[in-house]
Parts: sequence; C-alpha cells; structure tokens
Amino acid sequence: MCIVLNKTNLCKIAALLAFSTSAMAQTTDLVHYANTTQGTNSKFELSYGNTYPATSVPFAMNTWTPQTGKNGEGWKYQYFDNKIRGFQQSHQCSSWVNDYAVFSLMPVTGKLVVMDDDRASTFSHKNEVAQPDYYKVKLDNGITTEMTTTERGAHLRFSFPASGAAHLVLDGYTKDASVKIIPEENKIVGWVNNCRWAPNNFKNYFEIVFDKPFKSYGTWENKKGTINANNKTDEGEGRGAYIEFAPGTVVQAKVASSYITPEQAHLNLTSELGKFKNFDATRAASNQIWNKLFHRVLVEGGTEEQRATFYSCLYHANLFSHRFFEINKEGKPYYFSPYDGKIHDGYMYTDNGFWDTFRAQFPLNTILHPKMEGQYMQALLAAQEQCGWFPAWSFPSETGGMLGNHAISLLADAWVKGIRTFDPQQALKAYSHEANNKGPWGGANGRGLASYYNEHGYVPYSEKTLGATAQSLEYAYDDFCGYQLAKAVGNKEYMDAFGKNMYNYKSLYDPGTRFMRAKDDKGKWVEPFDPLAWGGPYTEGNAWHWQWSVFHDVNGLIKLMGGNKNFTAKIDSVFSEPSTIVPGQYGSVIHEMTEMALIKMGQYAHGNQPIQHMIYLYNYAGEPWKSQMYARKVTDKLYNATENGYPGDEDQGQMSSWYVLSALGIYSVCPGTDQYVIGSPVFPKVTLTLENGKKFIIQADNNTKSNVYIQSATLNGKTYTHNWLSHADIMKGGKLQFKMGAKPAYKRGLADADKPFSVSVAKK
Repeated sequence: MCIVLNKTNLCKIAALLAFSTSAMAQTTDLVHYANTTQGTNSKFELSYGNTYPATSVPFAMNTWTPQTGKNGEGWKYQYFDNKIRGFQQSHQCSSWVNDYAVFSLMPVTGKLVVMDDDRASTFSHKNEVAQPDYYKVKLDNGITTEMTTTERGAHLRFSFPASGAAHLVLDGYTKDASVKIIPEENKIVGWVNNCRWAPNNFKNYFEIVFDKPFKSYGTWENKKGTINANNKTDEGEGRGAYIEFAPGTVVQAKVASSYITPEQAHLNLTSELGKFKNFDATRAASNQIWNKLFHRVLVEGGTEEQRATFYSCLYHANLFSHRFFEINKEGKPYYFSPYDGKIHDGYMYTDNGFWDTFRAQFPLNTILHPKMEGQYMQALLAAQEQCGWFPAWSFPSETGGMLGNHAISLLADAWVKGIRTFDPQQALKAYSHEANNKGPWGGANGRGLASYYNEHGYVPYSEKTLGATAQSLEYAYDDFCGYQLAKAVGNKEYMDAFGKNMYNYKSLYDPGTRFMRAKDDKGKWVEPFDPLAWGGPYTEGNAWHWQWSVFHDVNGLIKLMGGNKNFTAKIDSVFSEPSTIVPGQYGSVIHEMTEMALIKMGQYAHGNQPIQHMIYLYNYAGEPWKSQMYARKVTDKLYNATENGYPGDEDQGQMSSWYVLSALGIYSVCPGTDQYVIGSPVFPKVTLTLENGKKFIIQADNNTKSNVYIQSATLNGKTYTHNWLSHADIMKGGKLQFKMGAKPAYKRGLADADKPFSVSVAKK
C-alpha cells in the first residue's frame, strides 16, 4: 500500500502543483492545491479512498465526473484504467451502493459509435487536469473535454479535431430514460429514473442547451446499440440520443436537472447558468466559490505536499451531503421527497451514511457551515415524518445501511453547539420511536431486539444478530446523545430513559480477557473467542477495534479496564500487536483487513471508522503526549494528495474530515458534546474565518516535522492546560497558541479538569 510519500508520489504531487510559487499565487489561489483524483486508485480488493474526480461546488445537488467503468458499476473512475467511456452527472456516495439519476455525454470523432465499449477512448493522466472547479482531459483521439459546475448544473466544452465527424452521444445509463431532441433550439430534454431506493414516481429531469447548431441527430438504445437516425424522441430502457456538429467544432453545453418537473430543470438552468456568457465565466464563478471556502481555512507554513493533502481533503470533506432541494420562482426552497414521493416546501439533503460521518464530517460542518447544519436538522425531521424513520443511510431514500441510530448524534451535536433550528421535543419523540422499534429496512433502521437491549443492556449474539456487540456499543452512545438533548431542554422522561441505557456498554466488558465481548441470550460469553477474528459480533472489525467505542464515557471505560496505566497500555498494545489478519466470520480477506495490514501499525485499522478516534484517548488517561505523537504520525504517514491518498474508503467525507480536524490539532471524539480533543497541529498557523465573521487562529510556534509535542499553550493570551477545546471558544473567535517541541511535556495537562468530557464524571 503506497501510503508513505515516496519519490514517485512526490513527482506526481509536483506535477499536480504546476503553478507559480510566488507569494501572490499562494495567498490568492488555493484551489490548485486540491487534487480531485486523490484516492481514485481503488478496486474491490483494495481501497485507497474509493473516490472519483467529482467536479462540483460544495454540497451540490449533483457532480460531474469522467467515467472509466461500465454503466451500473460502482467503481466509476479507477486511476489505473486508461479509457474514458463518458462524462456523467453523478451522485454516488459509495462504490458499494452504486449511483443514481445518472446520464452521460461522450464526444466521438469519425464514425458514429454509441455503445460504451465502442465509444471509449484512451487517455493519459499527463493530459488531464482534475481540480474542484475544473476538469479537463485531451483524449488520445484528439478530442478535448472540459467541465465546470454549479449547484444543480454544469457547463461543458468539447473541442473536436479539424478532420473527422464530430458526434456527441447522450447515454441514459440504466433503467428507463426519455429523450427529446429540439434541433431548432439546439436543445435536448429528457429524464432518467435509474435509482435503487426511491419512490416509483422518481425521475431526474434534464435540459441541455448547446451553443452550436446540429448537423444531424437521432436516438439509440444502450442494450443492443440500435440507432434510429433522424428520430427526435424516444422512451424506454437505456434510451439515449446523439447529435452531430461540423468537424473542428468547439461546442459548449449548459446542462441542469431537477427531481421536480421539466419546468424546474429549465429554471435551474436559466437561474444558475443563464448569467454566464461562456464556459470560462462559469468556471471563474466555481473557482471563486472554492477559493472563498479554502481561504476560510487558511493554512500557513508546512510543505507544498502538506498543503496539497490538506486542501484535497478539505475538498472531499465538502462534497457530501448533497442538496436535494431546489429553488422555485419565488426564490424559496422546495423538493421532491425521496421518502414519500411528494413535493414539500423546505430543505432536504441526501447521500450520506451517518455511521461513517457522525464522527467528524458533521462536527466539522458545525464549525464551517452552521447555517447549512441548521437546514440539515430541519431536513432530518422532515425525512422522519415522511418516512416514519430517521434516515441512517440515504441514497437518496432510506436504506437502513450499517448500524446504530446516529441521526440523534447529529441533532444533539447541533443543539449543544447552539444550532437551534429544530424542535428538540419532536426530535426526542422521533428518536424514542427509533430506539424502541425495528423498521423494515437494514440494521440501522430502528433497533432489532430493542426490548431485550433495554432490559439486559446488550443485544444478544447469534447467527441472526451479526454485529450484536458493535450494535450494543453504538446504541449506548446514541442513547447518551438522546440523554444530552433531553437534559439540555429539560425533558426528564427521556433523560431517565436514555440516561440508564447510556451505560449499557459496561455489560459487554469482560475483565478476564479485557475486551468487549459478545454475550448470548442467557448472559454467557460466547465461545470460542479470538480478539483478532473479524466479523461475528463485530462489524467490519475485531475486538481490538471495537474496544474503544465508548465515546461518551471514556473515564468509565478506564475504570472498567483497571485505571489509567492499564488503559494506556492497552492502547499501546494495539500498535505493538502484529498486523495479523484473522478473517473470522467473514470467511475470507476483505479490503479493510488488507488495508490494516499494509499500513503496518499493528491492529490499528485507520482505514475504517470504529478505531479512528482511539489515538485521542490518551488525553483522558494522563498521557496526552501520546495522542500528539500518533496524531502527527497518522496525518504524515497515511494521507497524501495522490491517487493513493487514503488508507481505506474515504466514506462521504469522514476520512477527509478526520484529517482536516486533526491537521488543525483537534478532533471530535464525542459528538453530542461541545468539546474537541486536542492532538498536534500539522501547520504553524491556521486561520478559521467563521460564518459569523469572527476569526479563530490556531498557532503552533516552533512546529516542525520532529517538534510534534505541545510544551505549553495559551488561549487568548491566558495559560491553557486543557486537553480539549470548546466549540463556544472557537465560535467566539480568538487565538489558541501552542509552543511545540521535540520531547513530550510529561507534566502538562494531567489535572482532572484538563481531561475531556466523560458523562460519568460530568456535573449532573
């Protein structure tokens, strides 16, 4: 696994950073640092991110990307592939669940060919530019394609060679599609309905307007490749269209889509793209959006490679969730509900799996995008009303994917951080329903065996309850979040109900093995037990990984494990344990196992979510310097800006948000509290410009690759010994200043008040 930056990777990064190194360039244009192909060198067996080069604005309704994979495949762009089949509108948040509402455009020169295998053209990455606001590639056949985007649309430019026919093929992807060619208006309109989870009346309406006249046109279908020349309309499975331009044409296409009506697609196109006279103007607007965001998280110092990694991760951290709402003629938001298939006023967001993103991506949003976070909380409650359940993984409707009931984490985290755009009593009532009933979809749609969990403190493990131990631990955390929200708004009924269950993690700790273990329905430990074995009672991990999922009461976990020394020694053992893979219940090696072994950090599996917070837990147990050491080790070793940029699935911004927060020197160990736990900043200085106009500066004096340890700190000029930072202190603006050194400051941050939040020692 090519994670440590080597000479080859450095050369690739240098190519990505082909720009003026003047002070002016460094301070005015930050977008060039972000490489959208970061993490794209992935496949089923091994993930370096499972990303694709999405050209987008932040949190757009759709993105646009080159397509190397066949229609319907999850791996839509793989860096090692050398053929592009199309340029497509995309919404995909995971290779494991595929895309939806997709259609694509592909330029073809010479003879008209329509099937994706036939029309695919080879290309070289040397002829490719991939950054957030702009994608460009010159195919080996001489055609150049460029893309830039708006929230609900895109502007594309195709430059054809002087000789040979110039065709553009529209592919309706999978399932049904409708196309209508309007030659007199240089326009194609239509819809696609490809989607695995959506109401039956789901459609993605699109409108494409070209700036050049059509020489010829027709329709086709992508099952057999049948072409109907001069046909203007068609509808059915896999339908598409083609148009021809004069040889050597440089043609621009403005495209937008809508889930509501064809008329709204037209409105989206005119309102978002109508004001731009040409492609370059649209690109300049997108570049400005990204630059404004990147300047709001302005890093100073560090190396070119570190800045490239940081802004590439910041780009990925700001792609998901997607806006699913649109703006009507009166300028107000409304949306087609992916839950009940009706039109509603207000906001809706989709394409996110909360099991991944509650940990860092949403906490980062509370800092950078509190206004959007407030809209999101309204959307969560609207989704619950329309679906009957909170979404756990929306794509765009509820799938119930993964485990836990983490919508309550998002709601509680927003509330305790001052985001008060929703009715907390409604949220608590909805969560109580979630926590006491099982929904019809997936493991995370409600709770199976909820009554047993409430009575006994755990979900019993059997062949029918795979992941039971992991479920139980995450339920306890979610119940803490319910308790926190209830406490904040004075709801004693829910405080009592969730306050009892938030300590349920204790029922699964086995002092004999010193691991969290599975119990059967008789209360007996399930045998045989191998802490290295993946699966069974553990989801995508083993006992070494799931030991630490007590985000809300680390102090309670420390006591269970026999005190600070035993606790920190156990964390040490995660790194000293061999990277042995025992497939366990999975029966064979899955990519997460391979990724853990290849980073060579023992049983530390940063490529997946369960253990990503663990390195910060030393702060709770008297050895904060170890958190500082490992935070810098992971940021330096496991991330870079290349196609091999991640140590596992990027997962809708979670992996990137982990890096962004950690590079700032903080991490959200327990969302649902207002605290971030301190690590070790990557850069000498970062200036956060907040939505409220205030600035918060994190400065690390004498910060170098070897000076990773905090010697002392001040907050707004006053000595600061805490191993945590409050959200309120960030939002007020100010300055957190560290003095860094090459050796640990063993006596700093050891008082009880310096330790981060644990509910068992918090004031009741």
